[in-house]
Amino acid sequence: MTFLQTLSTDNQLVVDTLTQLENSSSDIGLIDLMIKGGYMMVPLYLLFVLAVYIFVERIITLKKASKTPKGLLDQVKMMVQSGNVQQAKMICQGESTPVAQMIIKGLERIGSPLKNIEVAIENVGKIEIYKLEKNLGLLATVSGAAPMIGFLGTVAGMIRAFIGVAQEEGMVSPKLLSTGIYEAMVTTATGLVVGILAYLGYNYLVSQVSKLIHNMEYSSIEFIDMLQEKK
Repeated sequence: MTFLQTLSTDNQLVVDTLTQLENSSSDIGLIDLMIKGGYMMVPLYLLFVLAVYIFVERIITLKKASKTPKGLLDQVKMMVQSGNVQQAKMICQGESTPVAQMIIKGLERIGSPLKNIEVAIENVGKIEIYKLEKNLGLLATVSGAAPMIGFLGTVAGMIRAFIGVAQEEGMVSPKLLSTGIYEAMVTTATGLVVGILAYLGYNYLVSQVSKLIHNMEYSSIEFIDMLQEKK
């Protein structure tokens, strides 16, 4: 009889505790939950801000770099064929795009062997590609580091939770254990969200850079072909 009473009392305690957890969890907002994630949330917040900054800055840069006028090469071709190379340079200098910078270098080398012109254009292209890919490696680092920091925060939180359980005298309250666990899991969820967003942003930017590089290669080939026709 005593055993049954004790078992009934324990079951009632568990039910009451779970009921309290359900009531309290409904009152916990997203911001409160993120704050309870602990100090490991700070680097995750910083990584998120960094990822957003890099993504927005790169989008603006790539948009500007892709605004090469469609008729630019045709205008340059007409100027070069008429012998007005200086006017062709002025047209390209009005554009701050990678294609325009490559053409300017090619125009400056007119009169040199075609091989030297190709090398000069290629060198400028490498510099422009480096500018386009700036900070993309850092964004890739964020996509990999954020989940790992989140896991580290979870492990640290679990350690704190079990230390608290070990220091608890008598019966361990399920509320104490579950609270420590869900607070620790917040860092993992946040780290995964930041990592996924950074990864998607990185792949999108890489695809845009690839399109620009293809356009640069196509424009440089057209320019070299134009010089060959001129000869």
